[in-house]
Amino acid sequence: MDAPKTLQQAIIYFSDPQRAFDYAMKFRWPDGKVVCPRCGKAKHSFIKTRRIWFCYKCKKQFTLKLGTVFEDSPLGLDKWMAGFWMLVNCKNGVSSMEIHRALGITQKAAWFMLQRLRLTLQDDFFGSKLGGDGGEVEADESFIGGKARNMHLSERKRRITGTGTKDKTAVMGILERGGKIRTTVVPNRKKHALQSEVRKHVEAGAALYSDALMSYEGLATDYAHKVVDHAVQYVDGRVHTNGLENFWSLFKRGISGTYVSVEPFHLYRYLDEQTFRYNNRKNMNDGQRFALAMSQIGGKRLTYSQLTGKDQSPRYETTGTRETQVPF
Repeated sequence: MDAPKTLQQAIIYFSDPQRAFDYAMKFRWPDGKVVCPRCGKAKHSFIKTRRIWFCYKCKKQFTLKLGTVFEDSPLGLDKWMAGFWMLVNCKNGVSSMEIHRALGITQKAAWFMLQRLRLTLQDDFFGSKLGGDGGEVEADESFIGGKARNMHLSERKRRITGTGTKDKTAVMGILERGGKIRTTVVPNRKKHALQSEVRKHVEAGAALYSDALMSYEGLATDYAHKVVDHAVQYVDGRVHTNGLENFWSLFKRGISGTYVSVEPFHLYRYLDEQTFRYNNRKNMNDGQRFALAMSQIGGKRLTYSQLTGKDQSPRYETTGTRETQVPF
């Protein structure tokens, strides 16, 4: 049976445990060489009836899930695959309640599943920069947060402590036209926070376009920086940030329409999710996008205690903190 290209085909395809197992193996060990995730040795035996391996070096058993985002999950691969398919291919995201109803698991398990899958979708960039070879780059920031008038009184008292954007979370995006977007949560819109992100991700000398926010002043020394004043106009020839405005509209539509409410310390996870879909929206069908996401499952682990801040480590700051990959 060919690899699935639609959700209906995916549900049928992954309903067979052996087929789901074989499919995941291709991405878990792309070179076809199974190695123990604990010691890295390839000397082992396979117990076919249980689909597990026994490592002769460390004298322990290991499964396909060990060393991936699936680790220690009692859910079968059929549910993981269906949930993952929906997450990477639903334009406005998919809520934990929808996963709960569609897969027949609890809402708590669905929420944990989706947060672990969002970790898989993180793009680590590997030191590459945008705007090389004369590329054009847009930089823009926005604020994410609910409107006070839409909140229940108890939530309003907890969340709203001031006026304007005081209780909202600042996010920043950098988009290479015709290329990819990178997003992050920033502590504020001050010059140091925004310009450090620009210099981190944009090649020196690139054409850089932004709005007229004063925090971008001073970038002209390193970039061909031009601004568009949104109080006057939104487009001035090639100078505009409409690509990023499009991304923010998609992201906010997903937050308000699908997820309804997102805690600030989890916001970066939802940014990673939307960024992955946006960067892989062209020249790729649903099956190929899913396969790309599956290729990133290795070397990433997120426990429930880490996710909820109950692992006795400092709780996530308001801006959130991305997890680093563990060795694969």
